[in-house]
Amino acid sequence: MNNFGAKSALLAAAMAGGLAMTAVVPAMAADDTIKVGVLHSLSGTMAISETTLKDTMLFLIDEQNKKGGLLGKQLEAVVVDPASDWPLFAEKARELISVDGVAAVFGCWTSSSRKSVLPVFKELNSILFYPVQYEGEESEKNVIYTGAAPNQQAIPAVDYLMSEDGGSVKRWVLEATDYVYPRTTNKILEQYLLDKGVAAEDIKINYTPFGFSDWQTEVAAIKDFGSAGKKTAVVSTINGDANVPFYKELSNQGISAEDIPVVAFSVGEEELAGMDTTNLVGHLAAWNYFQSVDTPENAAFIADWHKFIGDDTRTTNDPMEAAYIGFNLWVKAVEAAGTTDTDAVLKALVGLKVPNLTGGTAELLPNHHLTKPVLIGEIQDDGQFDVVWQTEAEVPGDAWSDVLPEDKGIEADWTDPLTGCGHLDTATNTCGAAPAS
Repeated sequence: MNNFGAKSALLAAAMAGGLAMTAVVPAMAADDTIKVGVLHSLSGTMAISETTLKDTMLFLIDEQNKKGGLLGKQLEAVVVDPASDWPLFAEKARELISVDGVAAVFGCWTSSSRKSVLPVFKELNSILFYPVQYEGEESEKNVIYTGAAPNQQAIPAVDYLMSEDGGSVKRWVLEATDYVYPRTTNKILEQYLLDKGVAAEDIKINYTPFGFSDWQTEVAAIKDFGSAGKKTAVVSTINGDANVPFYKELSNQGISAEDIPVVAFSVGEEELAGMDTTNLVGHLAAWNYFQSVDTPENAAFIADWHKFIGDDTRTTNDPMEAAYIGFNLWVKAVEAAGTTDTDAVLKALVGLKVPNLTGGTAELLPNHHLTKPVLIGEIQDDGQFDVVWQTEAEVPGDAWSDVLPEDKGIEADWTDPLTGCGHLDTATNTCGAAPAS
């Protein structure tokens, strides 16, 4: 079976398992449960990444129900499939909030999908917990960002590669899928590299569509760019199933991690599960969690996950940990507020702390971002990551990157959701509208 066939089989099994678990939830009267929305693609190009997050939410809800539920009621998952279609995300979000009456929504992966649903969450005043690394340049009252901001993933990854331990990289390929997250992340990274003294001619930026599969020409261009006599690396914001043929083509053209290392921001254990990793050994990923992290908290999480999913080979990954943190924050905030009312929960959320899975603590900051450790992992032949570098402590998420001149002095503060501001100019103490994305 080829890589695509193996991955398709894995996804089919995962989706079948997830649908089966959804089906066995007993029907209850609306007043008997608190409904929780699950908004992740179960089909289309992003299903390779998002299906597991749907399963993760079912797992977390099941675990909470075993503890007695929330506010004396059981939790009920309402699962929808926006099918990797960004406008459909908005329709499904509206359906979850207006028709199904969910108390909160856990979902989205791409920034395009998140941007699509933002107006819905504002209009209907509901809460989205967003569990994936993203480009920053945003802080919304109705969104809790539990994935990494650029200063918690992209910037540390570049710093590592510039260091002696990371290979003292001098030439940079920013290889990306063409949508909001990669374009804004690359805008930040390009400015950061220029500020670090990297010459403009030593930075190459390339964009390809979602689901792109014909990588021969693009990889040949990377190989040519890396032949100039300077140590070269690829910083990859390729998303979804396009990663499978990308890494395969690197191998086909004889590009190893020793020659031109790739550090990826959207490739984790789940994506590697369907790939032949033999020729990927040594390439890197930057995340805030890896399955290989050796802590009691992580060991317990993995054991419980395997028991729930009924498959000891199913991996965990960073967005799963972000979903875990976000769900636990929501539960704690609802308990503190004594209600699922949006404004009361938002007010209770800021400042809350919950354990992460790496042995530390995640705190929700006034800008609706978390404190998170940063880890660089090296791909092993078993599809896991060996952590080769990590920060000494959790890094506070920065909604507005000081790397960009227009963002210097811009902060966000949602301590009070009724009077808070997502784009506060600290120099003038005025709250303005964020730039259009």
